[in-house]
Amino acid sequence: MYPIIFQIGSFTLRSYGLMAALGFLCAMGILNLNRKYAKMTSDQISTLAFVVIAAGIIGARIFYVVQYWNSKFSNNWLSVFRIDQGGLVYYGGFFLALVVMFYYCRKQKLDVLRVMDIVAPGLALGHAFGRIGCFLNGCCFGRPGGGILGVVHPINSEAFYKYGNVPLHPVQLYEAAMNLMIFPLLFWLVRKAGAGIAASSYLISYGLIRFIDEFFRGDHSSTFFLGMTRAQTIGLVIVPAGIVLLIYSIRRKQYDTTNSHR
Repeated sequence: MYPIIFQIGSFTLRSYGLMAALGFLCAMGILNLNRKYAKMTSDQISTLAFVVIAAGIIGARIFYVVQYWNSKFSNNWLSVFRIDQGGLVYYGGFFLALVVMFYYCRKQKLDVLRVMDIVAPGLALGHAFGRIGCFLNGCCFGRPGGGILGVVHPINSEAFYKYGNVPLHPVQLYEAAMNLMIFPLLFWLVRKAGAGIAASSYLISYGLIRFIDEFFRGDHSSTFFLGMTRAQTIGLVIVPAGIVLLIYSIRRKQYDTTNSHR
């Protein structure tokens, strides 16, 4: 684990913050490449990216703090603001960012489905960088196991305190790899499929990815519903939502195609 890249005086460059910044820049690049599909200007892309990222970070941090308040924050509430040290729950950020994106699209009179489409591949790519940051930071660690891929966390790390000198599944890299796998598909769908197809494909695929990945997580042990974690429960809600959106998008495309030939 390399939570700190380097330190000069009072300045510290943390791996988590660096990877988050790289993820943001890559996501911005993808949004700009696809902005014409959503009929957006470069200024609209910049504004959307700023408000969505801000909402995502706030939502993800709130969700994390609420989840771990008793164990990590009740005696040190100032650490709530140290997001550079890790500690973001993806789904919390996803839902708040989605609300903000809907509001922005409505205000700017943009097609919400097309905007969601161009956001999907950027989100997958940016999330992959974020999970690499989690791995370097040592947070969101896995359960014991992993075979030749197993990782032993350093002494005094949170994972070491919980499991000791035992190889753990590198779940952060599992999730990063799966996000990188779906990224090119989502990017292709934006350019080749109808409105809503890429967005719905992301909801379905990531819901499944997170549901599976949670079986290998070791940083939490509490269950939320029917023996599943919060993330797994949310994933099982997102997958059918994605399927409904996919069906709607396909029918919308068929309807538009039929009317265009009349």
